[in-house]
Amino acid sequence: MALTRFERFLASVLRVAVGMLFAVFQLLAQRRGADRSVRRLPPITNPLLRVPAMRLARMIRRREVTSVEVVQTYIDRIQEINLLINAMVKDRFSLALQEAAQVDKLIEEETGGEDVLEDRLPLLGVPFTVKEAFSLQGMPNSTGLVSRRGVISATDAPPVALLKRAGAIPLGVTNCSELCMWLESHNRLYGITNNPYDLERIPGGSSGGEGSILGGGGSVIGVGSDVGGSIRIPAFFNGIFGHKPTSGVVSNVGQFPPASGQQPGFLCTGPMCRYAQDLLPMLRVMGGANADRLSLSSEVDLKRLRFFSVPHDGGSPLVSPVDQQLVLAQRRVVERLEADLGVKVQQLKIPQLKYSFQIWSAMMGAPGKDGKQPTSFAELMSDHGKKVWPLWEMAKWTVGLSKHTVAAIGLVLVEMFQRSQPTQLILQQKESLQKDLEELLGTDGVLLYPSHPHLAPKHHHPLFTPFNFSYTGIFNILGLPVTQCPLGLSEEGLPLGLQLVVGKQQDRLSLATAVFLEKTFGGWRDPGSIATATTQLDTWRGASTTAS
Repeated sequence: MALTRFERFLASVLRVAVGMLFAVFQLLAQRRGADRSVRRLPPITNPLLRVPAMRLARMIRRREVTSVEVVQTYIDRIQEINLLINAMVKDRFSLALQEAAQVDKLIEEETGGEDVLEDRLPLLGVPFTVKEAFSLQGMPNSTGLVSRRGVISATDAPPVALLKRAGAIPLGVTNCSELCMWLESHNRLYGITNNPYDLERIPGGSSGGEGSILGGGGSVIGVGSDVGGSIRIPAFFNGIFGHKPTSGVVSNVGQFPPASGQQPGFLCTGPMCRYAQDLLPMLRVMGGANADRLSLSSEVDLKRLRFFSVPHDGGSPLVSPVDQQLVLAQRRVVERLEADLGVKVQQLKIPQLKYSFQIWSAMMGAPGKDGKQPTSFAELMSDHGKKVWPLWEMAKWTVGLSKHTVAAIGLVLVEMFQRSQPTQLILQQKESLQKDLEELLGTDGVLLYPSHPHLAPKHHHPLFTPFNFSYTGIFNILGLPVTQCPLGLSEEGLPLGLQLVVGKQQDRLSLATAVFLEKTFGGWRDPGSIATATTQLDTWRGASTTAS
């Protein structure tokens, strides 16, 4: 379905308008930031920080290393990098060390052997981090809202409780965007979080603090949530793995704000990891009894799967074109799948994807089965307090007096004009897309799709491209599981990546493919050691040229 003449005209007008605003912004940014130098994180030196979580658990059970040593190593790394990235907003280091000492004592006293511990406590002694939007006992749960500054969690959210029950030890909570509804992790309570690969760039959102601390080597596994890409976008921008599970498998209880309207069917809680091999065992733990629906123990033969590649959304006038480095990276994945597995990757165009943003926006604002509209963003911002007037807040923001970010205020302004029923056209496009993708993927299909049109943008730049998240958001509406995979680094030393989309309850297929891609492309890279990025990309270009 080609763009209509009007859509092409609209795209041109939008890009000209955005370009003019962006030029003004860059001019102001250069004046304000002329003396700022590019800073990078120090490289990782302790080898324990390069060990996957499940292997760490095995080493701890076998007494090759103590839990105290592992936890202290991660505490040291967080203290080394957090002043630069501002990812962890509240720690529980003293408690974590006490709990690690208890783990070591338990292992010393265990008489049943390693197998008993592995079965009962698969993550025993392994540290993890949690997005601040989740309840973690004794930790703040403000979701970046100044009015919730004093809210302290009395209990654990169910996925957090399950990880703790499996023996994992929480280190603290990480930053997110205000009320989890923007792709920059910035709020007036904790400030702004930086990308570990370039401190002038964003880590994504809303689970951006989690992505940043993981990408920077300050954590090995973490908990995120995703209603429009909030696991996958930070995983992409920070060069790590993230998984949005099949809807309804992992509990969403215990996070603020709670979903309403039809949103509970779109919101997903899932694992974020530096190593692909940790995704499946984390999902098994976080899903509890529901994880049985996913047959995670069943072996996956990648050579028997059907693979598809869609290079872009078809040209939505609202969304930026996909960066050519991402196009090249996805093409390289196709080449390696075909060469290494002997499969044929089918290139597709799916015209309904052009309406991804409109579908996401309409369904997020649609009433639930009870006929009630979802809680408005303005109501959430007020948090049962004084009503938020967006124009007044914007006026206060210009003089530095608002307690809210400009992105949050802008969302309220947009919301004022969007509280309506989905149009028949959008509903038709959604149903058609749902049917086509479910038939295409079945129980053995894997779709390669870009994670985002851009590499990690500089701070505040997403204000000029607010609809680009639709590359991830559409799969929340469709309820399909998606795994985000890193694919090395760009010319600028920024993470490349793509999404692996599979049919409902077929999570194991994308997780197995992620393990293959990690072995093939190297997975996560230490942001303190990125000198070889340009060489790697040149090699890819040469290989693609030779192949063609």
